[in-house]
Amino acid sequence: MTISLLRELPELKIVVVHPPDEEGDALVSHLRRVGCMVSMAWPMPATVPPNVDVLFLLVEGESRQATETLLKSMPRPEPTVIAIVNYEDPTTLQLVLESAAFAVVQKPIKPFGLLAHLVTARSLWAERQAMLKENRKLRRKITSDQAMSRAKTILMASKGISEGEAYQAIRAQAMAKRLSMEQIASSIINMETLLHPAP
Repeated sequence: MTISLLRELPELKIVVVHPPDEEGDALVSHLRRVGCMVSMAWPMPATVPPNVDVLFLLVEGESRQATETLLKSMPRPEPTVIAIVNYEDPTTLQLVLESAAFAVVQKPIKPFGLLAHLVTARSLWAERQAMLKENRKLRRKITSDQAMSRAKTILMASKGISEGEAYQAIRAQAMAKRLSMEQIASSIINMETLLHPAP
Protein backbone atom coordinates (compact mmCIF):
# COMPACT_ATOMS: atom_id res chain seq x y z
CA MET A 1 0.00 0.00 0.00
CA THR A 2 2.73 2.46 1.00
CA ILE A 3 4.76 1.82 -2.16
CA SER A 4 1.71 2.32 -4.37
CA LEU A 5 0.86 5.54 -2.53
CA LEU A 6 4.38 6.85 -3.08
CA ARG A 7 4.18 5.93 -6.74
CA GLU A 8 0.93 7.87 -7.15
CA LEU A 9 2.46 11.11 -5.83
CA PRO A 10 3.49 12.42 -9.28
CA GLU A 11 -0.08 11.84 -10.47
CA LEU A 12 -1.75 13.67 -7.60
CA LYS A 13 -3.44 16.95 -8.43
CA ILE A 14 -3.11 19.09 -5.31
CA VAL A 15 -4.67 22.47 -4.59
CA VAL A 16 -3.33 24.55 -1.71
CA VAL A 17 -5.95 26.95 -0.38
CA HIS A 18 -3.67 29.40 1.41
CA PRO A 19 -2.54 33.00 0.93
CA PRO A 20 0.50 33.28 -1.39
CA ASP A 21 2.78 34.34 1.45
CA GLU A 22 6.12 32.86 2.51
CA GLU A 23 4.56 29.79 4.14
CA GLY A 24 2.12 29.15 1.30
CA ASP A 25 4.87 29.44 -1.30
CA ALA A 26 7.14 27.14 0.73
CA LEU A 27 4.39 24.52 0.99
CA VAL A 28 3.77 24.61 -2.76
CA SER A 29 7.50 24.41 -3.50
CA HIS A 30 7.98 21.42 -1.19
CA LEU A 31 5.04 19.53 -2.65
CA ARG A 32 6.43 20.15 -6.13
CA ARG A 33 9.84 18.88 -5.03
CA VAL A 34 8.29 15.53 -4.05
CA GLY A 35 6.76 15.36 -7.50
CA CYS A 36 3.16 16.48 -7.04
CA MET A 37 1.20 18.69 -9.44
CA VAL A 38 0.33 21.67 -7.27
CA SER A 39 -1.57 24.91 -7.70
CA MET A 40 -2.54 27.56 -5.18
CA ALA A 41 -5.98 29.09 -4.73
CA TRP A 42 -6.59 32.33 -2.84
CA PRO A 43 -8.80 34.05 -1.84
CA MET A 44 -10.70 30.95 -0.75
CA PRO A 45 -12.65 29.74 -3.79
CA ALA A 46 -16.40 29.16 -3.58
CA THR A 47 -16.05 25.77 -5.23
CA VAL A 48 -13.47 23.03 -5.32
CA PRO A 49 -11.54 23.08 -8.60
CA PRO A 50 -12.34 20.04 -10.80
CA ASN A 51 -10.40 16.76 -10.61
CA VAL A 52 -8.60 17.64 -7.38
CA ASP A 53 -7.11 14.69 -5.48
CA VAL A 54 -5.84 16.50 -2.39
CA LEU A 55 -6.89 19.80 -0.84
CA PHE A 56 -4.55 21.53 1.62
CA LEU A 57 -7.05 23.84 3.28
CA LEU A 58 -6.27 26.74 5.60
CA VAL A 59 -8.83 26.48 8.40
CA GLU A 60 -9.47 29.60 10.43
CA GLY A 61 -12.47 30.39 12.57
CA GLU A 62 -12.83 33.88 11.08
CA SER A 63 -13.20 32.34 7.60
CA ARG A 64 -15.99 29.97 8.68
CA GLN A 65 -18.57 31.17 6.14
CA ALA A 66 -16.21 30.97 3.16
CA THR A 67 -14.91 27.58 4.35
CA GLU A 68 -18.43 26.20 4.75
CA THR A 69 -19.31 27.37 1.23
CA LEU A 70 -16.23 25.62 -0.16
CA LEU A 71 -16.92 22.40 1.78
CA LYS A 72 -20.52 22.31 0.49
CA SER A 73 -19.16 22.29 -3.06
CA MET A 74 -17.17 19.10 -2.50
CA PRO A 75 -17.63 16.62 -5.36
CA ARG A 76 -18.19 12.89 -4.75
CA PRO A 77 -15.89 11.24 -4.04
CA GLU A 78 -14.50 14.22 -2.20
CA PRO A 79 -10.76 14.98 -2.37
CA THR A 80 -8.44 14.14 0.51
CA VAL A 81 -8.56 17.16 2.82
CA ILE A 82 -5.52 18.13 4.86
CA ALA A 83 -6.25 21.02 7.21
CA ILE A 84 -3.73 23.77 7.90
CA VAL A 85 -4.30 25.39 11.28
CA ASN A 86 -2.79 28.38 13.02
CA TYR A 87 -4.59 28.00 16.34
CA GLU A 88 -6.10 25.09 18.22
CA ASP A 89 -9.04 27.04 19.62
CA PRO A 90 -12.46 25.34 19.79
CA THR A 91 -13.83 27.25 16.79
CA THR A 92 -10.96 26.17 14.55
CA LEU A 93 -11.04 22.57 15.76
CA GLN A 94 -14.80 22.41 15.12
CA LEU A 95 -14.20 23.60 11.58
CA VAL A 96 -11.43 21.01 11.16
CA LEU A 97 -13.90 18.28 12.14
CA GLU A 98 -16.52 19.65 9.75
CA SER A 99 -13.97 19.62 6.94
CA ALA A 100 -13.54 15.85 7.41
CA ALA A 101 -9.78 16.36 7.23
CA PHE A 102 -7.63 13.22 7.19
CA ALA A 103 -4.59 15.04 8.58
CA VAL A 104 -3.73 18.37 10.19
CA VAL A 105 -0.65 20.49 9.49
CA GLN A 106 0.13 23.17 12.04
CA LYS A 107 1.60 26.56 11.26
CA PRO A 108 4.37 27.55 10.95
CA ILE A 109 4.49 24.96 8.18
CA LYS A 110 7.68 22.91 8.12
CA PRO A 111 8.71 20.65 5.24
CA PHE A 112 9.64 17.84 7.63
CA GLY A 113 6.66 15.56 8.07
CA LEU A 114 4.63 16.92 5.15
CA LEU A 115 5.21 13.81 3.03
CA ALA A 116 4.20 11.58 5.96
CA HIS A 117 1.03 13.63 6.47
CA LEU A 118 0.22 13.41 2.76
CA VAL A 119 0.80 9.66 2.46
CA THR A 120 -1.08 8.90 5.71
CA ALA A 121 -4.02 11.06 4.72
CA ARG A 122 -4.16 9.47 1.26
CA SER A 123 -4.03 5.99 2.80
CA LEU A 124 -6.90 6.76 5.20
CA TRP A 125 -8.88 8.31 2.35
CA ALA A 126 -8.39 5.18 0.21
CA GLU A 127 -9.51 2.95 3.10
CA ARG A 128 -12.61 5.09 3.59
CA GLN A 129 -13.48 4.94 -0.11
CA ALA A 130 -13.13 1.15 -0.04
CA MET A 131 -15.41 0.97 3.02
CA LEU A 132 -18.00 3.21 1.36
CA LYS A 133 -17.90 1.03 -1.76
CA GLU A 134 -18.37 -2.11 0.32
CA ASN A 135 -21.20 -0.43 2.23
CA ARG A 136 -23.01 0.43 -1.02
CA LYS A 137 -22.51 -3.15 -2.22
CA LEU A 138 -23.99 -4.56 1.00
CA ARG A 139 -26.95 -2.18 0.83
CA ARG A 140 -27.68 -3.27 -2.75
CA LYS A 141 -27.50 -6.92 -1.66
CA ILE A 142 -29.87 -6.32 1.26
CA THR A 143 -32.32 -4.53 -1.04
CA SER A 144 -32.06 -7.36 -3.58
CA ASP A 145 -32.57 -10.03 -0.91
CA GLN A 146 -35.61 -8.18 0.44
CA ALA A 147 -37.10 -7.92 -3.06
CA MET A 148 -36.48 -11.62 -3.72
CA SER A 149 -38.05 -12.58 -0.42
CA ARG A 150 -41.13 -10.41 -1.07
CA ALA A 151 -41.49 -11.71 -4.64
CA LYS A 152 -41.24 -15.35 -3.49
CA THR A 153 -43.88 -14.71 -0.82
CA ILE A 154 -46.24 -13.25 -3.44
CA LEU A 155 -45.77 -16.24 -5.76
CA MET A 156 -46.14 -18.75 -2.93
CA ALA A 157 -49.42 -17.13 -1.84
CA SER A 158 -50.88 -16.61 -5.31
CA LYS A 159 -49.87 -19.94 -6.87
CA GLY A 160 -49.76 -22.19 -3.83
CA ILE A 161 -46.19 -23.27 -4.44
CA SER A 162 -43.19 -23.82 -2.17
CA GLU A 163 -40.41 -21.30 -1.60
CA GLY A 164 -38.04 -23.38 -3.71
CA GLU A 165 -40.53 -23.50 -6.56
CA ALA A 166 -41.06 -19.74 -6.30
CA TYR A 167 -37.30 -19.22 -6.52
CA GLN A 168 -37.05 -21.47 -9.58
CA ALA A 169 -39.97 -19.64 -11.23
CA ILE A 170 -38.23 -16.29 -10.79
CA ARG A 171 -34.95 -17.75 -12.03
CA ALA A 172 -36.60 -19.26 -15.11
CA GLN A 173 -38.27 -15.93 -15.97
CA ALA A 174 -34.98 -14.10 -15.55
CA MET A 175 -33.21 -16.50 -17.91
CA ALA A 176 -36.02 -16.46 -20.47
CA LYS A 177 -36.22 -12.66 -20.54
CA ARG A 178 -32.46 -12.11 -20.13
CA LEU A 179 -33.04 -9.97 -17.07
CA SER A 180 -31.64 -10.15 -13.56
CA MET A 181 -33.58 -12.02 -10.90
CA GLU A 182 -33.82 -8.73 -8.99
CA GLN A 183 -35.57 -7.12 -11.97
CA ILE A 184 -38.05 -10.00 -12.20
CA ALA A 185 -38.64 -9.80 -8.45
CA SER A 186 -39.30 -6.05 -8.72
CA SER A 187 -41.77 -6.67 -11.57
CA ILE A 188 -43.66 -9.20 -9.44
CA ILE A 189 -43.79 -6.76 -6.51
CA ASN A 190 -44.93 -3.91 -8.76
CA MET A 191 -47.65 -6.09 -10.30
CA GLU A 192 -48.84 -7.12 -6.84
CA THR A 193 -48.94 -3.49 -5.75
CA LEU A 194 -50.91 -2.58 -8.88
CA LEU A 195 -53.45 -5.42 -8.48
CA HIS A 196 -53.74 -5.17 -4.72
CA PRO A 197 -52.95 -1.61 -3.64
CA ALA A 198 -52.56 -0.96 0.04
CA PRO A 199 -55.79 0.27 1.63
